[in-house]
Amino acid sequence: MITDINQLDLSKQYTYADYLTWQFTDRVELIKGWIRKMSPAPNVIHQKISFNLSVELGNFFKNSNCNVFAAPFDVRLINKRRSTDNSQIITVVQPDLCIICDDNKLDENGCIGAPDWIIEILSSGNTKKETQEKFSLYEENLVKEYWIVQPGDQNILVFDLINDKYQLRKIYTNEDVVPSGIFSELQINFAEIF
Repeated sequence: MITDINQLDLSKQYTYADYLTWQFTDRVELIKGWIRKMSPAPNVIHQKISFNLSVELGNFFKNSNCNVFAAPFDVRLINKRRSTDNSQIITVVQPDLCIICDDNKLDENGCIGAPDWIIEILSSGNTKKETQEKFSLYEENLVKEYWIVQPGDQNILVFDLINDKYQLRKIYTNEDVVPSGIFSELQINFAEIF
């Protein structure tokens, strides 16, 4: 059992089977086999936005077949691989929020396969590289809708998956109502989130 991230060889690629054996307190994600240490606990603004979005989404999806999950929650992305064997999975992420409408993608460890919708809330620890990596991962795995909430700039970038590529629909700001692209009846008042 590995209890300290410093016991790992960070120049080596790992699988989800390895990930399951780690017992250290640091939160990590696995991006195509490479360990990515996550930032310390998010700040108050990040948590407030996450909570407000969770409430809005939870109320909307309350009586539907869709589930809303907040980090920490493991999403194992399998891309075009057919194998869901733990030793073959090389990407495990923990999006701030995700919506999953197919119960077959859920098991006791989280989600296996692409959620329908992912929301990431940037914080000071998020790097441009990390943002670009996840953007590519989510696009490659066909996540239908992707929001990037930028508290510092007070905006939300909304991307829709069109022909297997993300298209920026709009950058929403504090006077906007933000609609979902895949759930036509869902609209979130931006001012109630921040």
